[in-house]
Amino acid sequence: MKITETSDIAACHALRRTVFIKEQNVPEAEEMDDLDGQAIHLLACDGDRPVGTARVLIRDRIGKIGRVCVLPDQRGTGLGAALIRAALEVLGKHGVAQARLGSQTHAIGFYEKLGFVAEGPVYDDAGIPHRDMALNLK
Repeated sequence: MKITETSDIAACHALRRTVFIKEQNVPEAEEMDDLDGQAIHLLACDGDRPVGTARVLIRDRIGKIGRVCVLPDQRGTGLGAALIRAALEVLGKHGVAQARLGSQTHAIGFYEKLGFVAEGPVYDDAGIPHRDMALNLK
C-alpha cells in the first residue's frame, strides 16, 4: 500500500463519491465543496487501484484533516490510520501547531487511538452526527 500527495483530484473525488455520497448518502453538493483547490490531497493505492484518500487544509498554524475515506474492502487493514499518520506528516512539514478534524461519532475511538481529543458538543454534518477533535503537534 502506498500513500502519496496527489494532484489526481478525480481519483479522490471518485473515492469520496463511493464512500460519502453512495454509501453514507451525503448530498453531492455538500461533499464536493470549493475547498479542494486549496487542499493537499493524499491518495492511497493498492498497486494501481485507488483505495483511500484524505485532504489537508492549512490555515494559519492549524491543519484541518478531512474527507478521510477508505473503500469497504480495505477497512480494518490499518489504511485509515496510515492515512491519518501521512496527513500528520504533511502538517509537520508545514510547521502546523495543531491538527483538527470533524469525526463521525462512531469513529471517535479510532481517532483517540491516534492521539486526538474530542472537544465540544456533537453536531450534525450532512445528516451524520460529528464531534470536533484536536491533536497538538508541537
